[in-house]
Amino acid sequence: MSNSDTMTSRWMRFQNRFYARLSQRQKAVTGFVAQPEPRSVGAFARGRQLVAGNLLFAGYLVEAQDTGLWDVAAPSAGFDEERHGFAWLDDLAAVGDMRAREKAQRWVWGWIEAHGRGHGPGWEPDLTGRRVMRWINHAIFLLRGVDEKQSNQFFGALAQQTWFLSKRWHAATPGLPRFEALAGLVQASLALEGLEQMADPALRALARECDRQVDKHGGIPTRNPEELLEVFTLLSWTSSALNELGRGTPAAQANAIKRIAPTLRSLRHADGALARFHGGGRGVEGRLEQALAESGVKFKAATELPLGYARLAAARTTVIVDASTPPSGAASLNAHASTLAFELTSGRRPLIVNCGSGASFGVEWRRAGRATPSHSTLCLDGYSSARLANPVASSEHQALMDAPEDVPVEFADAFEGIGFMAGHDGYAKVFGLTHARTFELRFDGRKLAGEDILVTATDKAKRQFDKAIDASGLSGLAFDIRFHLHPDVDAAVDLGGAAVSMALKSGEIWVFRHDGIGKLSVEPSVYLEKGRLKPRATKQIVLSGRAMEYATRIGWTLSKAQDTAYAVRDLHRDEPEFD
Repeated sequence: MSNSDTMTSRWMRFQNRFYARLSQRQKAVTGFVAQPEPRSVGAFARGRQLVAGNLLFAGYLVEAQDTGLWDVAAPSAGFDEERHGFAWLDDLAAVGDMRAREKAQRWVWGWIEAHGRGHGPGWEPDLTGRRVMRWINHAIFLLRGVDEKQSNQFFGALAQQTWFLSKRWHAATPGLPRFEALAGLVQASLALEGLEQMADPALRALARECDRQVDKHGGIPTRNPEELLEVFTLLSWTSSALNELGRGTPAAQANAIKRIAPTLRSLRHADGALARFHGGGRGVEGRLEQALAESGVKFKAATELPLGYARLAAARTTVIVDASTPPSGAASLNAHASTLAFELTSGRRPLIVNCGSGASFGVEWRRAGRATPSHSTLCLDGYSSARLANPVASSEHQALMDAPEDVPVEFADAFEGIGFMAGHDGYAKVFGLTHARTFELRFDGRKLAGEDILVTATDKAKRQFDKAIDASGLSGLAFDIRFHLHPDVDAAVDLGGAAVSMALKSGEIWVFRHDGIGKLSVEPSVYLEKGRLKPRATKQIVLSGRAMEYATRIGWTLSKAQDTAYAVRDLHRDEPEFD
């Protein structure tokens, strides 16, 4: 980070602390305009863990059966961010019994005592917005059985935080953090008596952010599907709060909701989970369905490339492909070198995945998760398709350099299914090679045929390729095509080494075959999943070879066996089919 960035960050933190302490002068509100209804949904199992004193935040587990939440020394900044954001209130409310309520009350009023006077790291606009929304969502749960003094403390702290948001929302980073700050401000000013005058300026600011951040196809600059879901959820919650008071939703916000809904539907796999790209996970279970239902937006087909992804779907099989350039500029902070990577889900079972974001497991896992080898695509000579800067080095916001500049795409009607072709020039500058990829998903969803192509597209590219070949000692350029498997998939190479059988927990058997070019192996891999203590071990199918010519083509198929009884016969069939 540069000196100017450091000075700016320090100044912003100073201003946040100043306004946080100044917020104590604000007059407390007396109650709610109307009884608030819970909008956010938590996880029962996670709530039970919290009741037992097991704090799992940002990949760290701290056992605190006899220690207050705010007395625990945070092992990381991410841990602090999660506990100050209060999303864990959703989980305690999901349990909803007396022990869960008592713990929630102890932790909420503990925050008021420890941090309510403007101290601590929780006074960031996005965290404050997140926290305020949870307090309002679960107010009935929290206020049950408390005395008048505690109730006054609760409403006083809400008034302080709402005033703070009215002064500091603009300091939140554009994108999801700013949406969180503004949504918190809008919902608090609509819900709390005497703060109605703050609502209209906040709604106008929120409308401006909708116009700036949500493009005409319902996408956002980061291209992170899970982040798009969070933005959509915040806008839907705010719209519902307005409707409950008999107020209409501003046009810019309503239009943003209408644009985002079909995009999210297109990024949803057959199991209801989101595709995991550019730092995003599968999404909180049930949140997508809830947000779509609350939005009231009827089904509408998305554009051909919603958020820059191609979706192929047939029967109960979905394939989602990253078919665009990586995010650039400030939006590249959590971007991945994943162009042309894909995921495949069969029914309720993921089969082919990307490793995911390793951010919750530390800097090294974060860096590894962003690189091309952590995605289900081709990697040339160990390089990423977009060069990633060191996350702990300078200029984090310039995380992607020499990224693909051109990603041509084409949908086509195939003889037996849906066809899609795409390519990128991320390797052209160094090796002179363009990576192209074709997919054909059969109409019955039982077979995906693919082909990876490395080709020199111009005379200049041929000269660059010749130089790279010479530098390799005429041994060719090594490539690996990786197919990362979900941890619940059991994979085994057949005796002849020509195919891989993959068993899903549903009982389905899928078979991977290739056209004989390259060496086939099954190797260790990891599945980086938020909310866990460590990465999950899994496997990956790897096709390895060397590019020696101006054009190299590698064909492969993923096909579902007729049933378990036919799996062995299907796996050892002599000649694989290629369409």
